[in-house]
Amino acid sequence: MHGPTLRAGYGGGFRNSVGYYLLGFSGYIKGSSDILYAKLYAIYHGLLLAKKLGMEKLVCYSDSLLCDDLLKDPTPRFHVYVVLIQDVKDLMEQSNIIVCHTLREGKQCADFLAKLGASSDHDLVYHASPPDGLLYPLKMDAAETFFPRE
Repeated sequence: MHGPTLRAGYGGGFRNSVGYYLLGFSGYIKGSSDILYAKLYAIYHGLLLAKKLGMEKLVCYSDSLLCDDLLKDPTPRFHVYVVLIQDVKDLMEQSNIIVCHTLREGKQCADFLAKLGASSDHDLVYHASPPDGLLYPLKMDAAETFFPRE
């Protein structure tokens, strides 16, 4: 094998309406380094967890306009991830779930947890309390800190 192997991870977190951490999750996606798949997979696992926890009202933030479009537009019949897209849409229909676009800087917690997932060998881990290193991104996300783009 030549060079480093790319690893894909996913992650996300739940916060209440005032920004307090409720629960996080992360995992490693074996055999894939596709960013779109990782983002859709994170949304899917987040919605499954929300359903398991009985959360019926939820706003899901994603920094991927493509994910946002795939979930809001009619499902493309021949997309490589058509089954995953439809599974996410089915979960969205079962509850009051809205998917919104945000800039990458607005979701530092999810990025942290995705990197944590990529660096592990676990398919899925739940984080009842914030993992080491997540407190600062939590504060930045909750405070809606402005990050100028260059």
